Amino acid sequence: MQIAVVGGGECSLHVREVAEELGRLLAEEGHTLLCGGLGGVMEAACRGSAEAGGTVVGILPGERGDANPHVGIKIATGMGHARNAIIVRSSDAVIALPGGYGTLSEIALALKMNRPVISLESWDIAGTVKARDPREAIEILNRLLYI
Repeated sequence: MQIAVVGGGECSLHVREVAEELGRLLAEEGHTLLCGGLGGVMEAACRGSAEAGGTVVGILPGERGDANPHVGIKIATGMGHARNAIIVRSSDAVIALPGGYGTLSEIALALKMNRPVISLESWDIAGTVKARDPREAIEILNRLLYI
């Protein structure tokens, strides 16, 4: 499956560690990771996935050169935050980590597009499913996608 991991472009060390573990677990499950391809949560999730041999796709707001070093497939959109719709539409599910209004927009778009959304220490919004840690997020993901 193609799983979007969304979250802030800047984050704490704790959130970075959570995102990296999530990326690793997604790769171990055979999922392709989609994200915005920049720093913070995105870079940490990409690092975890790439180091575990996973496929990482960055759907970038600007140019390919903007991608963090762990992105394998770089898609330059030149669309700024509007690229959030592409991230969500291209995913089978979304896992949201802490972030600001960009993350909130991705959650809202996912709910509007009927994509399952798992909230991992992120926004508390009706329609999302809360996970306590990356392992539980993967368990919920597998249940939601009937794997």
